[in-house]
Amino acid sequence: MALLQGNIAQGEKFQPGTGVVDSLRWYGEQLSSATAPLVVAPETAIPLLPQQLPQGYWRALQQRFKTGTQAAMVGIPLGDATAGYTNSVVGFKPDMVTADATGDVPDYRYDKHHLVPFGEFIPPLFRWFTEMMNIPLGDFNRGAVGQASFNWQGQRLAPNVCYEDLFGEELGARFIDPAAAPTIFVNLSNIGWFGNTVAIDQHLNISRMRALEFGRPFIRATNTGDTAIIDFTGRVTRSLPRYTRGVLLGEVQGRNGITPYAWWVSRFGLWPLWLLAGLIVVLGLVRRLWPAGKLLPGRGGHAP
Repeated sequence: MALLQGNIAQGEKFQPGTGVVDSLRWYGEQLSSATAPLVVAPETAIPLLPQQLPQGYWRALQQRFKTGTQAAMVGIPLGDATAGYTNSVVGFKPDMVTADATGDVPDYRYDKHHLVPFGEFIPPLFRWFTEMMNIPLGDFNRGAVGQASFNWQGQRLAPNVCYEDLFGEELGARFIDPAAAPTIFVNLSNIGWFGNTVAIDQHLNISRMRALEFGRPFIRATNTGDTAIIDFTGRVTRSLPRYTRGVLLGEVQGRNGITPYAWWVSRFGLWPLWLLAGLIVVLGLVRRLWPAGKLLPGRGGHAP
């Protein structure tokens, strides 16, 4: 596979004359020239809605993967003012496009579920703010939990966007049916919001933890880093230097089977664990107070 890291400056990423032009040019070139069986571009690698793209750009991208032996997963916003907008991942592969009134559209689509407050959705009492400011992409629609994987070359590739890999119970919803469970996780992120900080290391380690919990490889395509390949034991096998522009090439072997964590979290979520943790805290407090005589029966809560 080829994982793309464009290193588009966050301050320019959505600027029409600078970052948008740079993104469309570089990612367009890489998607067109890549020879790997799978090409992955990060979250909002294409920073415009399909209808806002230069004429022919969207159609050319889809036609590129309509035939042949390659597939692509690309981060892009989708929607319109009527239906609302989504922070999405589209998948292209041979014989997987259909036609509608607006032209060819991808059959595979993943919409981000766990949105960032104020960054990607506005709480109800603050919706007036985005309406007053006329921010068209200030409030994304939420995708469903447990959306289908992208099937390619015998693998079930399960995308997650940005910090969604933090929420194991949401990723685990895809494991209720072992026959449809993901064999590889694919994280598409734009960590440029946080600069060159410890947030990059934190996010990488979050993905490593999920890989270990689910026993699945985790591949990460990011704007500024860390773009990496993580094996099913949580070990980073290949990565690109952060804040550089490049393409990470590597091979990944998908995995089957259900770990105890995946079995549990797909059926019960995490609330029983929270309940157990709360019970342990209560028992710890009782144990601490009892020897002091504060809870001795018949003493009114006072030591003799």
